[in-house]
Amino acid sequence: MDPFLQAAIDEAKQGLAEGGIPIGSVLVIDGQIVGRGHNRRVQQGSAILHAEMDCLENAGRLKARDYQRAVLYSTLSPCDMCSGTALLYGIPRVVIGENRTFQGPEEYVRSRGVTLEIVDDPTCIQLMRDFIAAKPELWNEDIGV
Repeated sequence: MDPFLQAAIDEAKQGLAEGGIPIGSVLVIDGQIVGRGHNRRVQQGSAILHAEMDCLENAGRLKARDYQRAVLYSTLSPCDMCSGTALLYGIPRVVIGENRTFQGPEEYVRSRGVTLEIVDDPTCIQLMRDFIAAKPELWNEDIGV
């Protein structure tokens, strides 16, 4: 198991334990985690704290050259908002735990030159399937349905 994807999974599990949506993310630069986060929309009453947004916020202000060396890991395919943020900051690679339960604008992100790696991780898939089955209304709120 990739230790960075495992760190994102640990974040997802922490979010679930807090009563939130089990999606986690880490930002890695030069082999080091510089930011980590999980979906905290429920916990914080936030409109925007998806896992990737929380992760980038927790990484703090970085220079453009830092983002250009970064890899963003997420347990789930990033949505339009999170994908747009990765594009805005020029993050060149995104590792996605799974895209079966939800798929963001992956083709568009690729068309903008970002490398996407889909891991199809069984733990990521099961976390989301179980959550969606248990709390479909909360999941639909999270994805804007």
